Amino acid sequence: MKIVPNTVVTLTFRATDAQGKLLEDGKTPRSYLHGGFGNTLPGIEKALEGQEAGYQVTLDIPPEDAFGVHDESLITTIPKSEFPPGVKVGGQLEGHDEQGRHAVFTVMKIKGDTVHLDGNHPLAGQTLTFQLKVLEVKAASAEEVAHGHAHGAHGHHH
Repeated sequence: MKIVPNTVVTLTFRATDAQGKLLEDGKTPRSYLHGGFGNTLPGIEKALEGQEAGYQVTLDIPPEDAFGVHDESLITTIPKSEFPPGVKVGGQLEGHDEQGRHAVFTVMKIKGDTVHLDGNHPLAGQTLTFQLKVLEVKAASAEEVAHGHAHGAHGHHH
């Protein structure tokens, strides 16, 4: 069966960042619902469209098709008085950006009475390398399509 929208794809992937640092070892199979549901990176979906089980490929995925370009507007500061106790540089906080959207912020630095936060994904702006191996392709169930994600052993559990 070919990988087309509304198929469940089970694969393994090894991922490294631009410096060659291992992000994912590729040992654990993962399943995702193919077809623009946001269950995997756009660059992976593009590369796998029309392929079948057994397909293997190594890809360099640019930021636009991975975790996005680094957006300077997502860098902000808050007064240290509003900062929760116990969170340190490198820690993450959940909050809302200036448009009111839910966001996760990484603490970049604490300088005096000011905390510097970055709302970009930690891998934003990076070209990532993926070694993919497609293990299985099957038609998605109506429930998976309705829920927008794969279910089962390597997918989402309810």
